[in-house]
Amino acid sequence: MKKNIIVTMENEKLSALKMYTEQKGTTVEEELTKYAEQMYAKTVPQNVRDYIDMMSRQQPSPKPRNASADSENNA
Repeated sequence: MKKNIIVTMENEKLSALKMYTEQKGTTVEEELTKYAEQMYAKTVPQNVRDYIDMMSRQQPSPKPRNASADSENNA
């Protein structure tokens, strides 16, 4: 599950940042996501990152809906 982070910034600075990131073919959100991942990798110890990765891979993925069951229910 992903969570949101709120960052405050002066409106004029944010407008300028959006303008120049768009000129580079990216967005403020994409750049902040990259920086957050870099900070995570720099700050969180490797063994903890490995554990989190292992646990996230073990999470059961949502089961796809069975199309045949849907058609039987609608008949």
